Amino acid sequence: MINIENLSQMANQIEAERGVDKDFLYQTIEQALSAACRKKMGAEKNIRCELNHELGTVDFYEVYTVVEEIEIEDCEILLKDARKQKKSIKVGDVIENKFEPADFGRIAAQTAKQVVIQRLREAEKDSVFNEFIDKVGEIVTGTVQRVEGRNYLINLGRTEALLGYRDQIPGEKFLPKDNVRVYIVDIEKTNRSNNILISRTHNKFLEKLLVKEIPEIKDGIIEIKSVSRIPGDRAKVAVVSNNPAIGAVGTCVGQMGNRIQSVIKELNEKIDILEWSDNIKQFISNSLKPAQIAGVEIDDLENKEASVIVPADQLSLAIGKYGTNV
Repeated sequence: MINIENLSQMANQIEAERGVDKDFLYQTIEQALSAACRKKMGAEKNIRCELNHELGTVDFYEVYTVVEEIEIEDCEILLKDARKQKKSIKVGDVIENKFEPADFGRIAAQTAKQVVIQRLREAEKDSVFNEFIDKVGEIVTGTVQRVEGRNYLINLGRTEALLGYRDQIPGEKFLPKDNVRVYIVDIEKTNRSNNILISRTHNKFLEKLLVKEIPEIKDGIIEIKSVSRIPGDRAKVAVVSNNPAIGAVGTCVGQMGNRIQSVIKELNEKIDILEWSDNIKQFISNSLKPAQIAGVEIDDLENKEASVIVPADQLSLAIGKYGTNV
């Protein structure tokens, strides 16, 4: 019997800090110690390790399969010899002999340690993956861990993600320990780690911010039909109300613009809320507001090409600065 001190305490700590289930940890320790024994005693040996995590003790058993004729000596036993230990045993059954490994020293212990560390890393990686796969398509709050050139390493709790330059809103700057909200685009499992893709420029980031700020969108009374965005400059959001008594645009903007202002502040860009229409001409006209549109001609519906007619004094407004509005 081998004693492992403070086993339960260690398991509780690992479960709390790394999210690795205690039962998995105990199984890993058993497998690691069994592997260490086989390395010392022979690869053909069938060794079973039994861990009592409450007492912090480990027992070892040599496992033999009962056969009529031995082919693998290290893990098989003749029926006649097995019946000396248990009369009712038959071919195909297994018999276990308890033993204490002799000189279970540094090499075996190191092997066990390496297996445990490897399994813990795999379990922690799987645990983080399972946690964040449910957060894909959602907004989470992280902390800037450090600045790496033009990129930011964001601490998301149990893991980190890189906010790349292209996924940052132009002009925004963060310092270490700053809190920052990001949109989880995807998570990729690699051989070494999980790669969490995050963004602040994704159209869905704006959409999810609106869902958080406007209860009618979350409840399905108002529906976001389309989002167009130039990060850090301007965005347009097309909405429609599923309740004739509730105006989509006014509800989203809020009294004195109070609902939309928090989103504008987060993104540092102008946001136009416009009415969705199934009539494509009307929708194009709505989308080019605040310019007054005289008419819309559909040139090629399949390729989504149209000509818009505006009064001369509305031309620059319709196009917008640097073509932003159009």
